[in-house]
Amino acid sequence: MLVAPSILSADFGHLARDVAAICEGGCDLVHVDVMDGHFVPNLTIGPVVVEAVAKAATKPLDIHLMVQNNSFFVELFAPLKPQYISFHIEEEKHPHRLMQKIRSLGIRPAITLNPHTPPEAIEFLLEDVDMVLLMSVNPGFGGQSFIPSVIEKTKRLKTLIQKRNPNCLIEVDGGVNDVNVKELAAAGVDIVVAGSFVYKHPDGIAKAIAALK
Repeated sequence: MLVAPSILSADFGHLARDVAAICEGGCDLVHVDVMDGHFVPNLTIGPVVVEAVAKAATKPLDIHLMVQNNSFFVELFAPLKPQYISFHIEEEKHPHRLMQKIRSLGIRPAITLNPHTPPEAIEFLLEDVDMVLLMSVNPGFGGQSFIPSVIEKTKRLKTLIQKRNPNCLIEVDGGVNDVNVKELAAAGVDIVVAGSFVYKHPDGIAKAIAALK
């Protein structure tokens, strides 16, 4: 299991310290939640702050766009050379074009599905994508409870991936902890995103990451 802690739960007054802490604690990716206040009812960070995150990180960035006008934001963050940029299928009219654009910039394209969006909605995109991010909470805020139906949804997605593109990874984001991670692993998840569990764990960041792994 790969672990991508979400910096949404970090202390932004000590962001470089908290980014370094997850990298030193054994994370595989640094998950960056970009929200525009339109697609979701919250506003987070832009490229100036993410540039500082990139400087502090010794692990690749995993940028999750929760925005309108995806193409604009892809161009904004591409210079930071993240490993992944994921965009929401619910907001994109031309997903093939956007995936090709992301890949042309040397970044791995990923598609995100909100809790209500069935995996079949992206079946004919799977051959051109490197990762699918399943939201297990409604996007916009950290600290929400895990939606159990994502387990069944993951299994359905895994079946489609095995048929269309076995190299495509599955990532799950929202309410992940050391209990439900076992069900997620059994369902076929490759990467988990965890914010509150990692940053607020009573035994510290490294122990939290180790528990998820």
